[in-house]
Amino acid sequence: MEITRDRSVGKLFLSQQAYVEKVLNGFNMNNAKPMTAPFAANFKLSADISPKTYEEMEHMSSVPYLSAVGSIMYIMVCTQLDISHAFSVMNRYMGQDE
Repeated sequence: MEITRDRSVGKLFLSQQAYVEKVLNGFNMNNAKPMTAPFAANFKLSADISPKTYEEMEHMSSVPYLSAVGSIMYIMVCTQLDISHAFSVMNRYMGQDE
């Protein structure tokens, strides 16, 4: 975490840019494009897109979803409260049976 002090306005700023970049690299998302909003208005997650076949479930067992959600939660709690809605939507799918 980086702390920047702007004496002229008497403010401190927190940044987790290095951690965010580390998380993006760790999940092979270093080419992800920045968004102005955490979720696009038309983006929907639902149980309908959950894996149904054995092959789909087998593939998803190798996807570190819980680890990604945990990394995002750390970012949200420390500095990015604006992503809390997106986090809560993702969190709904953590308990899906594999």
